Amino acid sequence: MKEELIIACVQQEIAWEDPEQNHRLVEEAIDNAVAQSGLHPDIIVAPEMFTTGFSNNIPMIAENDEGPTFLFAQQMAKEYDALFVASWAVRDFTGVHNRMHWVDADGNGLYYDKAHTFRFSSEGSQVEKGTQKKTFRWRGWRIRPVVCYDLRFPKWLRNERLDPSMVAPSYPPEPVPPLDYDLMIVCANWPASRSHAWSTLLQARAIENMAYVVGCNCVGVDGLDIEYSGDSAVYDYKGNSIAACRPGEASVTFATLVYNDLQHFRNRWPFYLDFD
Repeated sequence: MKEELIIACVQQEIAWEDPEQNHRLVEEAIDNAVAQSGLHPDIIVAPEMFTTGFSNNIPMIAENDEGPTFLFAQQMAKEYDALFVASWAVRDFTGVHNRMHWVDADGNGLYYDKAHTFRFSSEGSQVEKGTQKKTFRWRGWRIRPVVCYDLRFPKWLRNERLDPSMVAPSYPPEPVPPLDYDLMIVCANWPASRSHAWSTLLQARAIENMAYVVGCNCVGVDGLDIEYSGDSAVYDYKGNSIAACRPGEASVTFATLVYNDLQHFRNRWPFYLDFD
């Protein structure tokens, strides 16, 4: 168990449908931020569809699951000995997916497919809906992946009490936490016109699930003339903002998450005992 996790959240201005340029933008942003801050991230988070923007041509821009962007994610994860988290469009034998990837420093990849595709855009008809909730482990932390529109659906994201007898043992042995996840990571392309909802929902998910929440969004104006203000932020289990990017600016923000602080709060105020 790593007591403290350092999160690097990349609030990116996405080059429209240009994966190579977006790889460069993220790499340069992280390189510069790490050099200036002296911090070493455990997790690097980029926005939803960070290689292309939220295009209307998702089937055309979709990559193979281990295509160029997966290789880029492996490179970044290895260089920083970190987990690289972001979504991009993927095509496999089951169809096209808005897939949130989790690539570790050893090059291993896990994924979560966006469950709530955005029906008010072409994504609703072009992309297969994910059907599985997932919780991943990284350095002892239990982490829930979320993609953009998923954030509006609290039942889908509800933290659940763990039955210790049903949890696979870890090595070295670690105590079983009371809840399914400790941290939620949300990758998004969330427009500026709904920025208040974005910030409010991130805060609400943190409070109701008694977990840290990272919300990573993009900035700028995309190829469909939609404006994004970013408002990327990290919230603690009380709903307090502990780190944030400046609205409207491409930047990287760091946040340190403390596991013992989270568990102390859960032990002091075990609201989860009355979860529905």
